[in-house]
Amino acid sequence: MRGLNGKVVVITGGGGGIGSATCRRFAEEGARVVVADIDGEAAERVVDGIKSRGGEAIAMVVDLTDYAATGSGVARVEAEFGPIEILVNNAGWDLFIPFLKSEPGYWTKIIDINLRSVLNITKPVLASMVARGKGGRVVSLGSDAGRGGSSGESVYSACKAGIIALSKTLAREHARHGVTFNTVCPGVTETAMLESFMAAAGDKEKLRAAFTRAVPLGRLGRPDDLPGAILFLASDEAAFITGQVISVSGGLTMHG
Repeated sequence: MRGLNGKVVVITGGGGGIGSATCRRFAEEGARVVVADIDGEAAERVVDGIKSRGGEAIAMVVDLTDYAATGSGVARVEAEFGPIEILVNNAGWDLFIPFLKSEPGYWTKIIDINLRSVLNITKPVLASMVARGKGGRVVSLGSDAGRGGSSGESVYSACKAGIIALSKTLAREHARHGVTFNTVCPGVTETAMLESFMAAAGDKEKLRAAFTRAVPLGRLGRPDDLPGAILFLASDEAAFITGQVISVSGGLTMHG
């Protein structure tokens, strides 16, 4: 895709399923990849894989729920690797817990990981983009749970709806700076987080079968289904697209 070669891109949660697939695709397009993850070993594995194929990548080991640490990490990356031109907010976590069985401590953890982390890294990256005056791209991973709700995911759904609203608002605030904000919403996707979610819900295989039946295209999503939409929105091909939401869900949700 046009405009990705040589760009510095940060992918949060880059050591996980969707994150690592996205890191690899950016590297294939010639981008310089920053694999940001709290799990340093997972991040380094992705970095090593990219380098073994001739790509350029570094790890950014950071707890995104810590605002000060995140800001320091962004500053370090920009000093050592170059200005961040693309940010992909992908990190997230969830468990199946009906709202009345959940407790405030769990709410805090879900909000910190899924929403506060996005605020914590978007602010310093955006401030740098605005100061440089050369535009930028921010693509955030929402969820179809944030568009239509999802049983057992009340607080997670609220966070993902918040990401959608945040992206639309920042798209308006920073259009004059040439920074675009868009959201990609995965449907049910085969990741480690999905496995944990289904285990917490009970009968994993029964739930997997139910999810699969609900998808018009007849299967669950795979991590490799997501990077195409993410890279498109980060590329020059999407220069006139901002404030938009696209679901990658096999037709599970069809929003106008």
